Parts: sequence; structure tokens; C-alpha cells
Amino acid sequence: MKVDTAIRHVTQPGTNLFLELGFSPQEARTLQQAARKQINDTHLLKQQLMEELSTWIEEHHLKQAEAAAILMVSRPRVSDVVNKKTSKFTIDTLVEMLSRVGKPVKLAVG
Repeated sequence: MKVDTAIRHVTQPGTNLFLELGFSPQEARTLQQAARKQINDTHLLKQQLMEELSTWIEEHHLKQAEAAAILMVSRPRVSDVVNKKTSKFTIDTLVEMLSRVGKPVKLAVG
């Protein structure tokens, strides 16, 4: 049995995907704004968590390899944290790393 993998449509960058999915223009605009806000909020939260980790590494005068051993990750992962490569991490992973160094994360809503 052969699986059909032909590409039939490509959405251009900057296009409102919700419009292409068939939502009304007004609803598509609302959904796109909500999606952008959620992505931005997630990015900001990841940056804040990474800043905490970077500060901890700096305060303890650790080399990346030393921090990696403590955090139980590879040295390149520590480099990604220090360089704020937010797309490479989930919030869960960053929270877990902070917990390993004695910095439990508390969530405040509102």
C-alpha cells in the first residue's frame, strides 16, 4: 500500500492560516491574535526561566560542562540555555532543570 504524500498546498509566510482553514475573516483575525499572544507569552516565560538558570550558572562560576553534569543535560544544552534559544526547550524541561539546582518554580496566575 502506497501512502499519498504529495504536497497540494503551501501557506505563504505571513498568511493568516485560520483564513485558509475556512474561518470567517473576523474569526480568523481573532484566532490569529490569540495564537500570537500565546506564543509570545510562552516565549517570555521561557526567557525568564533561562535567565534564572544562566544567573545561577554565573553566580556559581560554573563552566558549561560542570553545569551540564549538575543539570543532567549535555554541555550543548547548557549553551542553548545561556544563549536563550527558547525554541529548543519546553517549559517543563526548564522547570525541571531549575528544580535540580534548588530553585523550585512557583506559578502565579493573574
